[in-house]
Amino acid sequence: MRNLGKASWAMLTAAGIPSADALKAMGAATAFVAVKRTGLKPSANLLWALEGALTERNWQDEAKTDRLSLLSQVDWLESEAINH
Repeated sequence: MRNLGKASWAMLTAAGIPSADALKAMGAATAFVAVKRTGLKPSANLLWALEGALTERNWQDEAKTDRLSLLSQVDWLESEAINH
């Protein structure tokens, strides 16, 4: 998938996301949170890369146009996990 190299796939695999289909089913924000829950410390660039892979756009474009939406989704998912 576009934007995702070996290091990104290693993090996704560690989070139990072994394939493009699994990533598509989860979405970028949920996959990013899953990677964080493994104890890894992904940068926001992984979030942009994941969304770019799903939308077939360059990760840098995602960072410019969808940054707030993606970060809000991540914050919401993390707060939901804490509250449940």
